[in-house]
Amino acid sequence: MKLHDIKPAAGSRKKKKRLGLGIAAGQGKTAGRGQKGQASRSGGVKRAYFEGGQLPLVRKLPFARGVNFSNPYKIEYTPVNVSTLAGRFEAGSEVTPASLIEKGLTHGSDKYIAILGDGDITIALKVTAHKISEAAKTKIEHAGGTVTKIEVKRGGYRVR
Repeated sequence: MKLHDIKPAAGSRKKKKRLGLGIAAGQGKTAGRGQKGQASRSGGVKRAYFEGGQLPLVRKLPFARGVNFSNPYKIEYTPVNVSTLAGRFEAGSEVTPASLIEKGLTHGSDKYIAILGDGDITIALKVTAHKISEAAKTKIEHAGGTVTKIEVKRGGYRVR
């Protein structure tokens, strides 16, 4: 085998479509551009998001872009599961946001804690958090513990 014998695999190379070479070619006359209009002319390329001159959707919905779309009053909670509490705390101990930071379950920058009911708990704990799911509350109370909710203030309104 020599260098001039090497050819690409059959069907891997496609011939370029030659436009505007007469009716018999199949792409003669208008060359697949249609009859009239901007798209049929040379240089007639429409920019992205162009909608034929009507006000584009992107300009109709300015509120959906950037900073204005994010809710300034949104509260983000750090989730902690009941199974995690059972593994890290001893029976009868108090679980507060400060104690969770001490144990390394959350960071100091985390403002609000949400206790979720994933897993099982068998020890009695005194849990104090900003948000507690119904499943977590029933599991903690069933194990003999107590649940206290910390009130969260948001923009002058109290969230319960």
